[in-house]
Amino acid sequence: MKKELFVKDIVEPCGLEVLCGADYLERPVRVSDINRPGLMLAGYLKYFEHQRIQVIGTAELTFLESLGETLAVECWKTLTGLEIPCVIITRGQSLPDEWLKMAEDAHLAVLRTSQPTTRFIGRLTDYLERCLAPSITIHGVLVDVHGIGTLITGDSGIGKSETALELIKRGHRLVADDAVIVTLVSEDTLLGRAPDMIRHLMEIRGLGILDIKTLFGIRAVRLFQEINQTIHLEEWQHGKYYDRLGIDDEKTEILGVSVPKTVIPVRPGRNLAGIVEVAAMNYRLKTLGFHTARDFVTRQTQLQEQEDVEDISDFRHGLW
Repeated sequence: MKKELFVKDIVEPCGLEVLCGADYLERPVRVSDINRPGLMLAGYLKYFEHQRIQVIGTAELTFLESLGETLAVECWKTLTGLEIPCVIITRGQSLPDEWLKMAEDAHLAVLRTSQPTTRFIGRLTDYLERCLAPSITIHGVLVDVHGIGTLITGDSGIGKSETALELIKRGHRLVADDAVIVTLVSEDTLLGRAPDMIRHLMEIRGLGILDIKTLFGIRAVRLFQEINQTIHLEEWQHGKYYDRLGIDDEKTEILGVSVPKTVIPVRPGRNLAGIVEVAAMNYRLKTLGFHTARDFVTRQTQLQEQEDVEDISDFRHGLW
């Protein structure tokens, strides 16, 4: 789901100063796109995006000054009368008190930053994209295994945390235990992290809550990690078919993104951490173009065809 964001939420993170409209910071910010209202100030409103934050830099202020006081005031009054989230002035520039009063009367907040316009727009866009990106919380454990973000899922008590703990002992890194916040940061990229309350913590039945960073050091944890594959643990079911060759690449969908999925049946004596570790290594091989199962089937098929040809040749030789 998308988060709800307001103008007040960008003030502190982006280092903004409120010039006026401090009581009107509750206007919603719904899109990450930013607009420089040059065309609007010139009187062209046909494709004006009302939902975007408006950023005014040196070019826009210089243009307003060139219009003369009367026309500049009219253009500013038109801008502040629109249903926009806020106006941000860059490079620490000032506005006439009269203009600030007009914005206050229009219940519009005007903010200021000392940063250059282009640099600030890039920073603000990145922040808004992170905040407005769709996200969900998944029950599971996220571990960085050989640089591969591996999301381990399964029923409660199946052994997800214990498997992750063994992976950590082997030198891999914990991202989140029990609850993983998954965010769609681009069209096909998922980023996972832990909720702030349980960051770097892990629950092991019989031991309780463990602080992984304190126990194993800073190298044993990560703040966030791209999700590359999912490993689903389930109780071994007698009679159920489990893929023994690995030809079929199963997928699962998270926030509209297709993610490789491997189902691992759990039974006493199986080294789950070792299997997950090898699954991550095998995933990396596949991304490099090596698919062991398919290569095996291809070799088997070629060998069978060769044997069939030899059998036919021997048969014909016998007839002669």
